[in-house]
Amino acid sequence: MADKVAYIFPGQGAQHVGMARDVHQAYQCARDVFDQAAELTGIDLAQVCFDGPEERLNATDISQVAILTTSMAMLQVGREQGFLDPGTISATGGLSLGEYTALCVAGVMDFAEAVKLVQKRGQYMQETADANPGTMLVLRGTDEQTVEQLCRQACDGEVLWPANYNCPGQIVASGTKPACARLAELAQQQQIPTIELRVAGAFHSELMTQASRRLAQALAEVKLSEPRIPVACNVTGRYYRDSQEVRENLAKQVNNPVRWQKCMEQMIADGIEEYYEIGPGKVLAGLARRISRAIKVKSVNSQASFDKA
Repeated sequence: MADKVAYIFPGQGAQHVGMARDVHQAYQCARDVFDQAAELTGIDLAQVCFDGPEERLNATDISQVAILTTSMAMLQVGREQGFLDPGTISATGGLSLGEYTALCVAGVMDFAEAVKLVQKRGQYMQETADANPGTMLVLRGTDEQTVEQLCRQACDGEVLWPANYNCPGQIVASGTKPACARLAELAQQQQIPTIELRVAGAFHSELMTQASRRLAQALAEVKLSEPRIPVACNVTGRYYRDSQEVRENLAKQVNNPVRWQKCMEQMIADGIEEYYEIGPGKVLAGLARRISRAIKVKSVNSQASFDKA
C-alpha cells in the first residue's frame, strides 16, 4: 500500500438497479446501514436499489440517498473486513453528492445526519427542477475555455454554463433545454461530441438557486464538527478549512460548478498516489485516469471487491 491513501465517493449518475445486492446479502453490517437509512427516510432503499424499477431509482429524490447508503454500506464492510481503515487515510472527497459520504468519513457529520440532509437535498433539487425545467450536456475532447465560450454564444439570455469540470476533455454544461440544444448545435459545428444526460434538471446551475436556499436553511440547523482529515471541496477545488465553510459550500454546491478535476489535483499535489473509489460504479476511476496516469484507483463496488482484498 502506498504511504498516502485517499477515499473518494461517487455522485448521482452512478446508481444502477442491483447495486449492493451481493454486499447486503453477505454482510450484516451492510444490512444494518440499509435498515438505518430506511428507518430515517421511510423508504425501503434495499428494495429500490436491488429491484428498481429503474425510473424510481433514477429519480433525484431517491437516487441521492440510495447512493449515499450504498457507499456507506460498502465502507462499513471494508472496515469490518480490515480492508478499509479510515483512520489511516490522508484525505477524502466525493463528486457532488459523494461529498456527503466523504464528510462522514472525516467526522464532520454522522451517517444519520447525512441521510436526513441528502434526502432533503434530493427533494429540494427535484422540486426545483420541476419548477425550472432544464438539462445537462456532456462535451468531450475540448478544453474549459472553449466550453465557456460556447456557453456564452449559446445562452441567448437564458441560463447556461459549465456545471462539472470532471477531467481533461470532459466538461458538463447545465442550463435550459433550448440553450443546451443551441450549445449542442454549436459544438457539432466544431466537431465536439456531446451527450445529453438523463437527469431531472439543470443541476449545479442558476436554475437550482431555490434548492440551494432551502438546503442552506436545513444546514443552518445541523451541528457540524471540524474535519478530522482533509476533505476536498467541490466548489473551490481546495480542502475545507473548517465546518463553517462546509456549511456554506454544501449549499453553494447545488447551484455552482463542481470542480472535481481540481479536487483530485489537490490530493495528487499532496503526494497521494492510491485511491479507493467506494460506492456504485467506476465513474471516478475513469475520470482519474484522464487526470493522472501516475495514480492508482481501486473501485470498491461489490462483494468481489472484498474477496480480492
